[in-house]
Amino acid sequence: MAWTMLSLNDLVYHPAASPTPILKSINLQLAPQEMGLVVGPSGSGKTTLLEILAGLAYPTRGEVRWRDQVLLPEALQQLAGLVFQFPERHFCGHNILEELRLGHPELTRDRIHDALDAVGLSHLSLEAEPYTLSGGQQRRLALAVQLIRQPYLLLLDEPTAGLDWSMRRQVIGLLQELKQNWSLLVVSHDASELMGLADRVWSLHHGVLKEMEKTVPEGVA
Repeated sequence: MAWTMLSLNDLVYHPAASPTPILKSINLQLAPQEMGLVVGPSGSGKTTLLEILAGLAYPTRGEVRWRDQVLLPEALQQLAGLVFQFPERHFCGHNILEELRLGHPELTRDRIHDALDAVGLSHLSLEAEPYTLSGGQQRRLALAVQLIRQPYLLLLDEPTAGLDWSMRRQVIGLLQELKQNWSLLVVSHDASELMGLADRVWSLHHGVLKEMEKTVPEGVA
């Protein structure tokens, strides 16, 4: 494998309210321009893992390294971009332009166009309301919101959840394109559609992460 970009070392997350750790001694490595896929059922700790990597939750023990440098949550907030499972629920702007400029009022039209072009939405009017977009377009817009921040690591929580077949294929095609420039970590309860795109695959059950042998189901490219 290429040299490690992201490394998790003995990461534990055990909030006081939980009788057992939600994440137990997580070890994970991801190289540049790789897509990692974490597969597990609901309640296995997938979203918690992404929230730690996005700097939104503090691990109880262990460390997150980026290029061999240990990063605290505040630094991870700048490094990683997290797209939630249903990102459309988090839209706050009245139109696409407002959504992309939230927290970034200085953004130029060229940079906004570049972000929309990267996710295949450059044909849309900046005055279009996010809630009028299709499900697949909303997922693309959520990715553009993160790309505008210029993160080094993209984190995606169930990126194909709730989409029909054609929209899922669009999102998967987009992830394949994004992998050419970013490191991606995707979590999902269903590995079948994403397995062919992933470079490394792990299972997560009851907070225990184990690397899996990559297998592509029949009929999946």
